[in-house]
Amino acid sequence: MNLSELRSQLGQLHNKSFGWALHCCSNDRMMAEEALQTTYLKILEGKATFHGRSGFRTWLFAVIRHTAIELYRKKRWGLFFSNHEEQEMAVEAEDPHTEFDRNDLEELFRGALQTLSERQRGILHLVFYQDMTLSEAAAVLGISLGSARTHYERGKRNIRRWMEESNVVAELRS
Repeated sequence: MNLSELRSQLGQLHNKSFGWALHCCSNDRMMAEEALQTTYLKILEGKATFHGRSGFRTWLFAVIRHTAIELYRKKRWGLFFSNHEEQEMAVEAEDPHTEFDRNDLEELFRGALQTLSERQRGILHLVFYQDMTLSEAAAVLGISLGSARTHYERGKRNIRRWMEESNVVAELRS
């Protein structure tokens, strides 16, 4: 794939890539932006290369996931920011107008997602928000297709149970 095609593909997938980066970074917008920017740099500098063994989007999402994990580890060990003051300044610099408008139902659903295991959340996010197949989601997460199916079904079942227990279903019908 030449540089022009690569840039075109990255541009077409940018919004979905940011959504996945946001998920991988536990909805930390600043960290998601850093993860995505670092991913793009890795790709453009040739440190991450697409070999065509999977779909481009599947490969890209796997690179984003691994980059987010690297950044999380660096942040955890105090290497992400050189000192606490810089971290506070970066948080203050966030634009409040860039927050997503969310309705109450979406907030409830996000709360339900937080009750799931990380693997179940990841599978459901990739399938529902990123329109991936279970096979593609399994490749991104580095798990077998059987494991992906299991986590997908359990995640859906747990969401359904959570909605019934919290009377969300009854509220939606009224």
